[in-house]
Amino acid sequence: MNDLQIRNLRPDEISLAADWAAAEGWNPGLSDAACFAIPDAKGFFVGEIDGEPVATVSCVNYDDRFAFLGFYIVRADFRGGGHGLSIWNAAIAHAGTRVIGLDGVVAQQDNYKKSGFQLAYANIRYGGVVAAASARADVVALDTVPFALVEADDATVFPARRSAFLRAWIGTSGHIGRALMRDGKLAAWGVIRPCRSGCKIGPLVADDRAAAEAIVQALVTSVGGGDIFLDVPAVNREAIALAEQLGLKPVFETARMYTGPIPSLRIDRVFGVTSFELG
Repeated sequence: MNDLQIRNLRPDEISLAADWAAAEGWNPGLSDAACFAIPDAKGFFVGEIDGEPVATVSCVNYDDRFAFLGFYIVRADFRGGGHGLSIWNAAIAHAGTRVIGLDGVVAQQDNYKKSGFQLAYANIRYGGVVAAASARADVVALDTVPFALVEADDATVFPARRSAFLRAWIGTSGHIGRALMRDGKLAAWGVIRPCRSGCKIGPLVADDRAAAEAIVQALVTSVGGGDIFLDVPAVNREAIALAEQLGLKPVFETARMYTGPIPSLRIDRVFGVTSFELG
């Protein structure tokens, strides 16, 4: 077995992991790599043999309690040589004592369990063509809403504060955000971004299905309709119903798993996951 040298990917190299993810059919966003570096620039790893990249993984530390693992890929021609386990161990070590989350392919659940991960629920990616329609007048641009409101609302659905990431995710060129206010409170909000194929909505956070539908309609209209993807927690039946109402069909499924307890989250308000790579 050739020696595997593991090092951090520089922020400008994270596009390598995104390109490999695209080759695996994961359809990352066009600007994902630049945004992903923001929470933890040292959370991305590459394994090299003789200077040639053969494996990637990320383990982004959001704070001193929570991390999220993704981009776990070994090049097909180097699989079976133990390289995956080596780079996996490096990622787990980076997290230290933090609880780690991941969205893994269903077939690998048993392997993740061996590393201490337990299934929380499934996430299902839905996709299909959605036509543009007239956006509701009460839906506004997300960047016109006080960021403190968005930050506080996000804290109800994600295990860690991710303020810098959210600012970048909302403000990145090509990303479009919309929000719905009710009685001075943030009832729903979401972001759509261009991907290698079509556009993906995430996050999509809402008090109820009607509010989520209003945001989806506005986001789809903002890009002129077309191929739309939405990653939905399978335990949120209202989110599943919305995806089906839109005419979207299941594309594939992931297993959301954690290594330990996480704060109580309002998964019933998650109508669209931000990203399978960063949670």
